[in-house]
Amino acid sequence: MTGTVDVAGLVDRARAGQARAVGRLISLVEDASPRLREVAAALAPFCGNARVVGLTGAPGVGKSTTTSALVAAYRARGARVGVLAVDPSSPFSGGALLGDRVRMGAHATDPGVFIRSMATRGHLGGLSWATPQALRVLDAAGCDVVLVETVGVGQSEVEVVSLADTTAVLLAPGMGDGVQAAKAGVLEIADVFVVNKADREGADQTARDLKHMISLGRRDREGGLWRPPVVKAVASRGEGVAEVVDAIDAHHAWMVEHGELDRRRAARAAREVEAIALERVRSRFGGLRGGDALETLAKRVVAGELDPYAAADRLVEGAGA
Repeated sequence: MTGTVDVAGLVDRARAGQARAVGRLISLVEDASPRLREVAAALAPFCGNARVVGLTGAPGVGKSTTTSALVAAYRARGARVGVLAVDPSSPFSGGALLGDRVRMGAHATDPGVFIRSMATRGHLGGLSWATPQALRVLDAAGCDVVLVETVGVGQSEVEVVSLADTTAVLLAPGMGDGVQAAKAGVLEIADVFVVNKADREGADQTARDLKHMISLGRRDREGGLWRPPVVKAVASRGEGVAEVVDAIDAHHAWMVEHGELDRRRAARAAREVEAIALERVRSRFGGLRGGDALETLAKRVVAGELDPYAAADRLVEGAGA
């Protein structure tokens, strides 16, 4: 029962590297446990150290394979690594449909790696609402790097940029040209481009197309220019993975130099606080799908007795109908 959970003890064990304690804390987050506020307070002093790397791209570009290769590369450097693999939800259970990724099985017994699949639970942005909280768990548990691998759902996938320090966008030859990538808003969110499966025909052309578009869409951020590098890789064979890590490191160094890292993390915290506040408002008034007061006010709006703004005022003020 949640009432018997020793939160302080769980946090201590998680910080000592016990995977079961880390998993239990993330489960409390996903289940919106009544102890969630206590969990957040216990984690707070230990957060802010992990580097967060988001990996996104269309289905089939090899995100899981690339994630696994990056885990191996960071482990070779002695880093502790966390992986949040955000999966489509099962329509029946609401759980993660794909489960812990089969391709990452090679790391399953490594005590320096923690892998967790999280369900989107219908969230269109490709990230579970609980993902930021789970990220805090892995950060506090001592992970040096946290890789967030997202579903790959097209244009709404851009939400990953709000969570990561560095966003790597994966493409593959033969899966849509660069113009299609630009239409999906990829140029706006990518800090690093990875052309995976670079042993396939068309990889060089894909890389050239990306570089051309980057040259047309130069971005000046916070007084300094960051031009996303384009790295070719064959993640299934480990080729080019070291170059991907180097590109991520270079972006991190640029962010530190230009104050972008602090800006991104402050913006992330602001969004997290806002999301929690909005969730409290929804809970207080019965949520978006329920609640007698909300339902009554909605019927009055339909009947023309109230306008939506007046109804919202009454709901917030607790006046009900």
